[in-house]
Amino acid sequence: MRILHTMLRVGNLQRSIDFYTEVLGMKLLRQSDNPEYKYTLAFLGYGSNPEHTELELTYNYGVDSYDLGSAYGHIAIAVQDAALACAAVKAKGGKVTREAGPVKGGNTVIAFVEDPDNYKIELIERKGEQQAVTL
Repeated sequence: MRILHTMLRVGNLQRSIDFYTEVLGMKLLRQSDNPEYKYTLAFLGYGSNPEHTELELTYNYGVDSYDLGSAYGHIAIAVQDAALACAAVKAKGGKVTREAGPVKGGNTVIAFVEDPDNYKIELIERKGEQQAVTL
């Protein structure tokens, strides 16, 4: 078994696609509009299934915001250098909510950013890891 994708509901599909592609460097892998059922799906990622986990963005017609509740935590992305990733996110207009630094009680360097719908994304530094991205 493995995780295929994670789904997030978004209030503005193009704004979210722009954030994940232009700020976090993902690729738009495919998109499907379902007017009969009033929703559009967009799948993004650093590669496609089956080699990579994908992010599914769901836009429900006419819904421009969601209450995130208290259960959602974050999505984590491995990056080569968390401080450089934060600088790149800010340079591209993204919002950094926690600058790069060691996790409380440990040595792992992490940072947090938010997407346009206020979903948190953790950037975990993994220097030298082949699949870690450079933003």
